Amino acid sequence: MMQIAGKLFTKPWIWSFLGAVAVWLAAVIFTRGGGAGGMVTAALAMATFTVIVGVGQMFVITLGPGNVDLSLPANIGLASAVAMTVMNGNDSLVGAGLLAALACGLAIGAANYFLIWALRIPPIIATLSSGFIIQSIDISYGRGLQIKPPPAFADFANMQFAGIPMLAILTVLFSIVAAIVLQRTVYGRWVLAVGQNMRAARFAGVRVEATSFATYALSGMLGGIDGALLAGYFRGASIDIGNEYLLASIAVVVIGGTSVAGGRANVPGIWGASLFLVLLLTMLNTFGASAGFRLLLTGLIIIAVISAAGGNVRSGA
Repeated sequence: MMQIAGKLFTKPWIWSFLGAVAVWLAAVIFTRGGGAGGMVTAALAMATFTVIVGVGQMFVITLGPGNVDLSLPANIGLASAVAMTVMNGNDSLVGAGLLAALACGLAIGAANYFLIWALRIPPIIATLSSGFIIQSIDISYGRGLQIKPPPAFADFANMQFAGIPMLAILTVLFSIVAAIVLQRTVYGRWVLAVGQNMRAARFAGVRVEATSFATYALSGMLGGIDGALLAGYFRGASIDIGNEYLLASIAVVVIGGTSVAGGRANVPGIWGASLFLVLLLTMLNTFGASAGFRLLLTGLIIIAVISAAGGNVRSGA
């Protein structure tokens, strides 16, 4: 048993889960046990949306230093408006709306990679710039949009099974698939190889450009579907619906054990980090902390995790 526990504590993702449990216990103690179960249900519901975009961000960051998708907030906002417009409150158009959100995200991801590959713009600049462009489109297209999601879609987005959000259950299954893709498929191994050493990967026959394109496209599509699901969960689209996911999508990747140097990714850690952040923000809201303080604390946590990782971050080990 001690050996199993020792091996478990060597896993980078375990610390994010322990942090989530510690924050939950602190909140329970503060509230004297009131709403402990409801807090877990709410945390699972909100963490689901962070996990979806976090997985996409994880694949991008795993490509190596400098790779990051900063267009996700604008992507989420635009996709939510597109999905709600296509659905038009009609239950029979839910599938079409979800496909439209995926197509919107795919187009954004492809555009991001075009800027990076064709124009040789650094990813952080390319995705930030495209985010501003997308946001301007979103403002002209989605501002004042009053279309509600179809009743069946809104009910599904808020559905629970034995106190567990249905979206959380489905996202766990998605996370398992993502982990299998990363570790057991040619594409996943190519992503890891590119992140470890792009030049060596190219000499080994890895299709670096195709792998990078697929990764940015994947991140874009996950941002798109996340926007549609958020609109269903909150029963309406908003141009600001994705704003919090700029910092959160990066934070859960780093806190969850993925190396910012690339070449090493961790899917389970994204769940632990997402729950940790959601529970931490919930506790801070309970304490009456300001939005500025919450953002400051999140930033400090990211810095602390990267500093604690030390050599692993620099070497990608």
